[in-house]
Amino acid sequence: MAMKVQIHRLDKDLPLPKYETSGSFGFDFLAREDTVIEPGQIGLVPSNVIVKCPAELALLILPRSSTYRKTGLVFPHSVGLVDQDYCGPEDEIFIQLVNPRNHDVVVKRGDKIAQGLFVRSPKVDFVEVEPEFLGKDSRGGFGSTD
Repeated sequence: MAMKVQIHRLDKDLPLPKYETSGSFGFDFLAREDTVIEPGQIGLVPSNVIVKCPAELALLILPRSSTYRKTGLVFPHSVGLVDQDYCGPEDEIFIQLVNPRNHDVVVKRGDKIAQGLFVRSPKVDFVEVEPEFLGKDSRGGFGSTD
């Protein structure tokens, strides 16, 4: 049985987010309004939803595989994170996009612009230890395995 997640749509004429296929892990966010993103600029596209993340779940905002191909827009932060306490009446999720092209890009109302993925994120208590207690098998740094 699917977990129930509380959500509020600002524009009721747009549908709730949904999983497009039975095998989809991510659901699509739709643009609430037309948004023009000028060359070299960052735009914030309103997603039309406020989401209350259930306990120990975080909501990741990820690029759709077709976003760059269709629009040329990229996520300047790669992945967005919606915290559990970002769910007040003014906390609409915005999708941050940058336009690397040399012309305006218009995101149209109703466009699928990003995807969301819930992931488990339990709270942890950090216990500080000396380096020798972290383990002796170190892989090294970037590029150390090839």
